Amino acid sequence: MTEGTVYSVLIICSISHFLNDMIQSVIPSIYPIVKENFGFSFAQIGMITLVFQLTSSILQPFTGLYADKRPRPYALSVGMCFTLVGLLLLAFAQNYLLILLAVSIVGLGSSVFHPTASRVAQLASGGKKSLAQSIFQVGGNGGSAVGPLLAALIVLPLGQWSISWFALAALLAALIMVRLGAWYQARLAYVVKHPQRQPLLNHNISQRAKYGALLILVLLVFSKYFYTACITSYFTFFLMDKFGISVQASQICLFVFLAAFAIGTVAGGMMGDRFGRKYVIWFSILGAAPFAIAMPYVSLAWTIVCTFLSGLIIASAFSSIVVYATDLMPDKVGLIAGIFFGLMFGLGGLGSAFFGWLADRTSIEFIFQVSAFLPLLGVIAGFLPNTQVTSKKNSEK
Repeated sequence: MTEGTVYSVLIICSISHFLNDMIQSVIPSIYPIVKENFGFSFAQIGMITLVFQLTSSILQPFTGLYADKRPRPYALSVGMCFTLVGLLLLAFAQNYLLILLAVSIVGLGSSVFHPTASRVAQLASGGKKSLAQSIFQVGGNGGSAVGPLLAALIVLPLGQWSISWFALAALLAALIMVRLGAWYQARLAYVVKHPQRQPLLNHNISQRAKYGALLILVLLVFSKYFYTACITSYFTFFLMDKFGISVQASQICLFVFLAAFAIGTVAGGMMGDRFGRKYVIWFSILGAAPFAIAMPYVSLAWTIVCTFLSGLIIASAFSSIVVYATDLMPDKVGLIAGIFFGLMFGLGGLGSAFFGWLADRTSIEFIFQVSAFLPLLGVIAGFLPNTQVTSKKNSEK
């Protein structure tokens, strides 16, 4: 146990997050299958996402608050067991209600995992909180990117029952999290006797300004995840409708966006520690707007380029948003992580349901034209106060 950054634990957190989110990303990847097999409308597809996201998002702040007050290191493995059960039920569900029940159980597992694992990542950060959060987050983004590829290779050719193969990944994740829980338990005992040094934070921010900053962050998360919900849930349908490509080809194109997300997450975490989290948040959301706005009007090749760049830029925000919020309230890491991970899932679910409803009444192309303006809301990040006290060298030490 040292005061420095424990990269081995951060890597384990990242691998666990990779497996957790890879499993979850299977859910939107099977939409074309269930839509064809059961004759679902776009609104019903959106409702599946809504139930999944709301199950995880509503519970996450409560599990995060509980993790702050009464840490349970092995809760990570228990949460993954819920995911395992939900996967097996989803693989063999034969009606709409069973599908909704299955995705809600998977969401319950997610609600346990994210706040606690994010808290572990901060304990292992050694002060490099943005970097630690980005290493943790990139695992999730990588899993979300690989999931659709595996779905294209396994689920689409073999059918719904093949989702059960992903139960092996859930079992592996549960075993890895036992090791993570053991470190977390030992670290909690260590921190009691050896309190970690806090990074240089601005303690002159009033309570009113803190709540105002949290409101701005909520609006930024709204703009980010309403936009990304449109991409992750309906990009495959958009490409098939506009360019006439196959389901497999559209899944590969979705992978490009999700892979850009993974790359942008790591870059954003490194830049947040170096240049200040406020400025990374501002650039990452507002900077994605030109590419998002251009994407619905260009050729297939340029659509992929614009999608890659918008994903790369907008992904850099979330790690900085979470760490910025925990800088405002450093004694409530689990609660803050639960709130913002919950917002991420909940707003993503609402966005998916809303754009599904809108697509049924207009067109797939129209929802991409409308959602493209959401990143412009990033301009309000300029009103965030600086939470970091920088030295003359403009670095956090």
